[in-house]
Amino acid sequence: MINQEDLRRIIIKQKEEIAKLDGTIKRDILDEILNWFKDNRVIILTGIRRCGKSTILMQLMKNKENYCYVNFEDERFLDFKAQDFEKLNEILIEIYGNTKVYFFDEIQNIEKFETFVRRLQDEGKKVIITGSNASLLSKEFGTRLTGRYKPFEIFSFSFSEFLKYRNIELDKDWSYKTEDRVKIKKLFNEYLSLGGFPEYLKTKDKEYIKNIFDNILYKDVIARYSIKKQRIIKELINILVTNISSTFTYNSIKNNLHLANSITVKEYISYLANSYFLFECPKFDFSLKKSLNSPKKIYIIDTAFNQIVGFNFSPNTGKNLENVIFIELKRRKKEIYYFAEKNECDFVIKNENKITQSIQVCYNLNKENREREIIGLLEAMNKFKLKEGIIITFDQEEEFEKEGKKIKVIPAWKWVLS
Repeated sequence: MINQEDLRRIIIKQKEEIAKLDGTIKRDILDEILNWFKDNRVIILTGIRRCGKSTILMQLMKNKENYCYVNFEDERFLDFKAQDFEKLNEILIEIYGNTKVYFFDEIQNIEKFETFVRRLQDEGKKVIITGSNASLLSKEFGTRLTGRYKPFEIFSFSFSEFLKYRNIELDKDWSYKTEDRVKIKKLFNEYLSLGGFPEYLKTKDKEYIKNIFDNILYKDVIARYSIKKQRIIKELINILVTNISSTFTYNSIKNNLHLANSITVKEYISYLANSYFLFECPKFDFSLKKSLNSPKKIYIIDTAFNQIVGFNFSPNTGKNLENVIFIELKRRKKEIYYFAEKNECDFVIKNENKITQSIQVCYNLNKENREREIIGLLEAMNKFKLKEGIIITFDQEEEFEKEGKKIKVIPAWKWVLS
């Protein structure tokens, strides 16, 4: 348990610290979150470490009055236990007054936090919390707050936010202006390489990215799930990250790692997905069972992790571009699959019960790959009776018809800003 006077000092200090914070980039998702404040559900912001969840929390506070704030990631909360919540609430009322809105940063660090959150909600309080593990939604909230929360996945900077960070403002006709197009292409190339972690963009310190990765690996995965075989999970990560966008099976990785069964591989990948380090992309099939048993693809949360030694999928390759497009689709809350029969289409988008969009990603459409890319896209379009398909490239743009279908070739830097 934590001493009451120590707790009071921490809360006062944190209140002083948030008052100093300003000058951050307004996140694209901010207005959408604010629209949910009239709803009585708990708002949950989840996402990978250092992607900007705490900053969004601060930006929400700037738009609200009569609130209180606690950052549980503060190392001074190491001795805080579930039975200290009532003590904490008394101190918050003492320091902030009888507040109606509670902001809790990384409250998942405290065991049985969901009981306290449920009580606040029952008392008519609005609660907004952040967490860097997807199991925050499933395990802890699944029992006590089913149907009582509204989740938002937070990502590192999108390209439009990256441009805001660089103080670039675009007017409506920017894509028709040669100077603007050249500037945007150059910046998008930079974004492909650097990714969107706000602090990394400021310092370009590779150790910072290594530190994020180590925290995910050791705190969010190894410690949280009590993993004994650390060497195995490190080798697994290297296999996955160096084969971004390629298909794999749990069984093939099991053989590469010389494991007795593939269950360990499946579990480890789920732990990494829970920490938002990576995402699995399943193959589409009308049969759910076949889809679950088919090979999958892996995409990583941010291309900044290319900077880590050993992660050798290099900047500005087709795989890197495909990874950025996948994450942008996730950011847009799309349900994403890949499609493969005789040929392959990188992404098909499912909306309710039908596939509504097919997307092929190709860094450079040339004589060697043009027919292959178009055939894969057409196969998906014919399968799902789509009239139009998209090929996203780095810097090519055209529109043509093939077999009565319209195909648009769009530069990635233009598509991500659409």
